[in-house]
Amino acid sequence: MNISASPSDFRPRIPAARAPIHLAGENHPESSRAPSVGRLPPIRTKAIDAPMLGPLTLIVAMLVAGLIAQRFSSFPESASETLNRFVVQICVPAAVLLRVPALTLDVSLVWLVITPWLLTGLAVPLVLGVRRLARFTDAATAVLLLCLPLGNTSFVGYPMIGALLGEDKVRLAVVYDQLGSFVLVSTYGLFVVARFAGTEKPTARAVALRVLQFPPFVALLVALIPIPHPAWLDAALEGIASSLVPVAMFAVALKMKLRLPAEKSALFFGLFGKMVLLPAIALGLGYLVHAPRDVLRVMVLESAMPPMVTAGALAVAAGFAPELVAATVGFGIALSVATLPTWTWLLMHLP
Repeated sequence: MNISASPSDFRPRIPAARAPIHLAGENHPESSRAPSVGRLPPIRTKAIDAPMLGPLTLIVAMLVAGLIAQRFSSFPESASETLNRFVVQICVPAAVLLRVPALTLDVSLVWLVITPWLLTGLAVPLVLGVRRLARFTDAATAVLLLCLPLGNTSFVGYPMIGALLGEDKVRLAVVYDQLGSFVLVSTYGLFVVARFAGTEKPTARAVALRVLQFPPFVALLVALIPIPHPAWLDAALEGIASSLVPVAMFAVALKMKLRLPAEKSALFFGLFGKMVLLPAIALGLGYLVHAPRDVLRVMVLESAMPPMVTAGALAVAAGFAPELVAATVGFGIALSVATLPTWTWLLMHLP
């Protein structure tokens, strides 16, 4: 008798799986089989994919830190202006030099330039029409003409576009900001101030010099030159540009005022027009011209940015309702933490 055995003979025997028993006349596909009686169904967990949560948390954290520093006077009165200069002259040019060279020039980019000009052209008659109905003062009207069409497309725009759409979309925001918002505040903004303050209208030469001497605009012209960047330069620019979000948000919060002004109706109209009506128009325009998906999303989000800090500074310098300016800019930035993600959610779910 042969009693030898192979090693496989000593392995534990696992009974074959039995086929499920189905009652006659029932159809039980595997994907919809109900759990057996007396046993709890397995708990299924799904990881939450939230790539924007980290950047948004940083933005909110720096806004809160700035408000706390303002409350306890932890920084000198001039700290906000100094930090703003650092952002405008150092951080934003670095971000432009880093992001724009990766931009592929395409005819669809023209809509990023046209949109802020078109929205401004629509905002002017809208403000003047509502002014007659609501009987706004000249000062409140001037504030609305500055703060309703002109958005914070750089200080808040770059960080929020990067957080909500991805860092690779910031280069599209640069086109909207530099060729749209910045040129507008340097031309249209100065003319509004001259019209309502009674000062001398700026000459074409003065406007051109203002634009050409603005560091981010100079960086944009340099970035458009097709010269490859060495890796060490990109690494240096990345390091500088990465400070844009925390410094800009902290500087903005140092001056943020959340007090209701006497001109409440002007405040509510300005915020609704800036953060709801204009982006809705931009959305319709994007669909009308069949703008590419990324261009459409940046168009809408940039048009939904809160009122521009620089436009508010122009209004305050001219003596136009400073409390209304502070409330419009302050409440606009605070509300944008909720309205911009809402617009992003809508854009992501539209066909």
